[in-house]
Amino acid sequence: MRIAMWSGPRNLSTAMMYSFGARSDFTVMDEPFYAPFLASSGKDHPMRAEILAAHETDPDAVARACLAPTSTPHLYMKHMPHHMADGFPMAWAADCVNVHLIRHPARVIASYAAKWPDVSFDEIGFARQAALYDQIGGVVVDSLDIRENPEKMLRRLCSALDLSFDPAMLAWPAGPRVEDGVWAAHWYGAVRRSTGFAGAEGDLPELEGRLAELCARAVPYYERLAAHKL
Repeated sequence: MRIAMWSGPRNLSTAMMYSFGARSDFTVMDEPFYAPFLASSGKDHPMRAEILAAHETDPDAVARACLAPTSTPHLYMKHMPHHMADGFPMAWAADCVNVHLIRHPARVIASYAAKWPDVSFDEIGFARQAALYDQIGGVVVDSLDIRENPEKMLRRLCSALDLSFDPAMLAWPAGPRVEDGVWAAHWYGAVRRSTGFAGAEGDLPELEGRLAELCARAVPYYERLAAHKL
């Protein structure tokens, strides 16, 4: 099985990668289209030079890697919808089980802005994720539900994927992973210190000004996807 997990940034996506990576029957890939996206877009993201130097920048080569044989029965790929620039190959996704991980925009924006204040609508990925869901379909799961009851929701997700649940998914050792992209040094501090899923989230953060406007623009896309969640 090849799982393509589509998620915007700051959305439990790294914890989910660590969760599936804790299974002995899975190999994981961390945002393989990030470097091609940076190379094609010219975006000035944190650690841009290091990312371009360390990772494959040819989207066609990355697409082939997504379908290459692995040493384990299954492959889990962490992808971000907004990394799939116009003209990037998408045919490979037809050979995958596609899952869409969502989170309320207010939480995403507050978390992203704390790390990179110049957050834009495109970079939080909600419109692109909704369009991608319309294109390829798949299973939808909300990170809020996973954090409230990880075992219950992971069991439901595995059942929806026709995959056996493995209790190993609930915990992992602290520290970096060899599969982490080089950008982990900037973005993965909290999850690298973790040994499992964080507890339930509290009230939605209050946003002001430009961030509030971003949130209002993103909410309709989130709600469209949330209507299909497990």
